[in-house]
Amino acid sequence: MTKRISISNLQVAAALYNFVNEQVLPGTAIASNTFWDGFSKLIADLSPKNKALLSKRTSLQQQITAYHQEHPADNFVFSDYKSFLTNIGYLAKPVADFTISTKNVDAELATIAGPQLVVPVMNARFALNAVNARWGSLYDALYGSDVISDVDGAEKTKSYNPKRGAKVVAFARDFLDQTIPMIDGSHHNAQRYQVIDGSLVIELNNGKTSNLAQPELFIGFNGDKSAPSELVFKQHDLHFIIEFDQNSTIAKSDTAGVSDISMESALTTIMDCEDSVAAVDAEDKVIAYQNWLGLNQGTLSETFEKSGKQQTRLMHPDKSYQNLDGTQGKLKARSLMFVRNVGHLMTNNAIIDQQNNEVPEGIMDAVITSLISTYDVNKKNTLRNSETGSVYIVKPKMHGPEEVAFANELFDRVEDLLTLPRNTLKMGIMDEERRTSVNLKACIYEAKERVVFINTGFLDRTGDEIHTSMAAGVMARKADIKLTKWISAYEDNNVDVGLACGFSGRAQIGKGMWPIPDQMANMLATKINHVEAGANTAWVPSPTAATLHALHYHKVNVLQLQQQLKNRVSANVDDILTIPLAENTQWSAQEVSDELDNNSQGILGYVVRWIDQGVGCSKVPDINNVGLMEDRATLRISSQHMANWLQHDICTEAQVLASLKKMATVVDKQNQNDAQYQAMSSNFDTSIAFQTAVELVLQGHNQPNGYTEPLLHKNRIIFKAQAK
Repeated sequence: MTKRISISNLQVAAALYNFVNEQVLPGTAIASNTFWDGFSKLIADLSPKNKALLSKRTSLQQQITAYHQEHPADNFVFSDYKSFLTNIGYLAKPVADFTISTKNVDAELATIAGPQLVVPVMNARFALNAVNARWGSLYDALYGSDVISDVDGAEKTKSYNPKRGAKVVAFARDFLDQTIPMIDGSHHNAQRYQVIDGSLVIELNNGKTSNLAQPELFIGFNGDKSAPSELVFKQHDLHFIIEFDQNSTIAKSDTAGVSDISMESALTTIMDCEDSVAAVDAEDKVIAYQNWLGLNQGTLSETFEKSGKQQTRLMHPDKSYQNLDGTQGKLKARSLMFVRNVGHLMTNNAIIDQQNNEVPEGIMDAVITSLISTYDVNKKNTLRNSETGSVYIVKPKMHGPEEVAFANELFDRVEDLLTLPRNTLKMGIMDEERRTSVNLKACIYEAKERVVFINTGFLDRTGDEIHTSMAAGVMARKADIKLTKWISAYEDNNVDVGLACGFSGRAQIGKGMWPIPDQMANMLATKINHVEAGANTAWVPSPTAATLHALHYHKVNVLQLQQQLKNRVSANVDDILTIPLAENTQWSAQEVSDELDNNSQGILGYVVRWIDQGVGCSKVPDINNVGLMEDRATLRISSQHMANWLQHDICTEAQVLASLKKMATVVDKQNQNDAQYQAMSSNFDTSIAFQTAVELVLQGHNQPNGYTEPLLHKNRIIFKAQAK
């Protein structure tokens, strides 16, 4: 049983209470009693409002389900359906044109375009890797990925392969020619780089010298002017550094002595308390909060073994260089951090209120992550996060403007509790629920003085699409849903609305994750689409991916592109409301079986790690053994898709169970080399993970908005109790 401390009409788990009182509050100016009294009052005032908003979600869903039951496909008129959504308040009243007025926004969000990482804050090593991924080695990213082909003897080998290295260098020289071209000549032919009279002079192998076609892109250097150790460049406000390390094997064989190109990569990172973690109790929450504290204090470290040696990872200090006028320049070495709080749905037993209810986890996150962030706001650290004194919070899974307004009120109350100036807490709005997508402008309006971020979340958005219209009919096959018109309209609408509300130069417009970490060549070929769509950030799955995706932002000036996109015809909300139903459901038995197996394998591969090992996000092999980044959003799609087909008799419960059992054997085999793994197929009835997967499908139609958290949390708690 959880040990609790009674304080200010709350029952607080001792682990959380002691963490706050002993590790967090002493570094602030807030007394313990003042904090807990204010926290208790905030909970008492806002918890009923939180509950009422969730009740409205349920009511709207019930009305939509009833409408579809009364208006099957042969009696469905879109204009009537849209009028119905307006009448029940699902479609909000339009708001007049406005421009967001958010102030004190760091340049990484307002004016610089670049990649964004999302990592589970409960994993200190991942968090450190991400915050330090502000800079990455282009040579390492290329050498270690499939961007460089293995042909012609260029395979990755245990020791350095010069043929592969030569391909890396050639790729990098192409990048230099494209990004900082010379007036005459090519970087492929460079033999020496030096700084003369404030200009970069490149000596070529034909004995001639050349200068940059755009000399303003060269901003500084380190080392001797005649033999610099680093040359610093800036294009579209994004930096990269040509490095010269004569001790490097690559530099010794390079005609110009170049050892690497260091790319400014992950400009921002979302430290995630939500989708990518499995935090179900006070013990888990303290791990998340403790790591967030270390990140804000600048003291987080992690010691681990690599190649038989103990290594300790710390947060990187800033870089310095010499400006061309002789003054000292600084380059931030750490990714600017958001913290993603939990949404409005879940509660957590870390705190019990005076009515004996678990406290809404989103309220708890808002208070405690913001309290911890005051270390940065009040400069109680050596490694700053926000240069402007702001706290960046991503608020996920909000449904419509009322819920954004509630989050805004919550942030107001937290600022008052912590005596922070109004709008210190900035809000990132995830456009990942259907009711938010179709009311996006009204949602932004409710947070117009603190919003810094909107981002499409295709995965959760698809899960909500399926659940909202569960009763409308049979959904298309999962791969075909991606081809329906609502998705492109949804993606375009996010950019259109953001630009119309004044985001360009003030806030981020983001795009979603590249889900295949091992396919970097494919990412490099296709993810530029996110940049060309007008987004000034997009999610990537690793520091390597961030370094490679950074190349795209040197090709496209996003701020200039956004000015052009403002003039295009805006996406049509009617298209966003188009339900992705299958046009023809006469699938063969094999096609149905394949679809079920694909969904089952994805569900089981993710759920077994979540339940048994507490892993909230990882690279999970799919049915073809291709590693995919999986989190609760992908789980939501797969479970809702199977629930839809089950409800509309495309398959039977017996077929679903057979598919799950068949795929459990596959997943067990895929994980056979994991010493911590517990096989599901050895006993389906006693495997909590397997039974969770079954529940997610068979009970999918009545899960709140199709979310997977309630069942995952319930069964993870059961698993942890049995494991003790």
